[in-house]
This record gives sequence, C-alpha cells and structure tokens, in this order.
Amino acid sequence: MVCCKPIMHLDHIAIVASDCASLRHFFVDIAGLTEGRRPPFGSVGHWLYLDGRAVLHLIQRTVRDTDPDSVSCRERPGPPARIDHLALRVEHAGHWQALLARLREHRMPYLLSGHRAQQEQQLFVTPVPDVTVEFVIEARHLA
Repeated sequence: MVCCKPIMHLDHIAIVASDCASLRHFFVDIAGLTEGRRPPFGSVGHWLYLDGRAVLHLIQRTVRDTDPDSVSCRERPGPPARIDHLALRVEHAGHWQALLARLREHRMPYLLSGHRAQQEQQLFVTPVPDVTVEFVIEARHLA
C-alpha cells in the first residue's frame, strides 16, 4: 500500500469574542499555546501557536462608531463569542484547481482573497447560513 500526503489538513480556527484578553490568558497561560506573529489586519486580535503553527486566531469583536470621524470602537450586539470559521490548508495546486471546479460545478458561490504578508491565496465559502469555511494554499504552489 502506498502512503501519500493528505490532500488538506486543518489549518486554524478563528474565534470572535468581546473578551479576547481572557481567551488569550486561558489558551496561553493555562492551555500552553504561545502567542506569535500576526499580520497587520484591520482588526485587533492574537494569533496563538501550537508546535510552531498559528492554529487559533482570536479576533476582538468591535465595530467603528457610526460617527465617521470617530476612531473609537464599541462592542457589537450579539453573543459575546462565537467560532467564526474553520480553515483547511490545501497542499497541492492540482487539488486547489479541483476544489474550484467542484465549487463551480455545484454553483456554490465563493470569495477569493489573498494576503500579501502571508503569501497565501484564501477562498471563503458559506455552505449554509452562518457557517464559513476557508480554504488556504501557499501562493508558491500556484505559481
């Protein structure tokens, strides 16, 4: 039997919460994850690492005030925390192209996005309301 590398693996989970500091404390000081580098997104948060991989993204639940001149933030209404999305990492360009083909075949809308600092291509899809799945591949695999 020939063993091969999996097509994809779990990349990270993102939690949006109004109290990221407490979550950070729990996952770093109690669970043993380490805080590491986080790209300069337009939100406040923390990336927590396990075995050198950013596996948990904590995102502060905030929104700009309605005053366009204000730089302050206020808490969004709604639950204090939620798991925002799960991300699956695709390892090969052929599998990425096959995924895109299946999404088109099933007429499933998706959004492609890239983050230059991470040098990755991201694809976001919402298979059912309120459930978002991110697929991510290193840009070097697509070159």
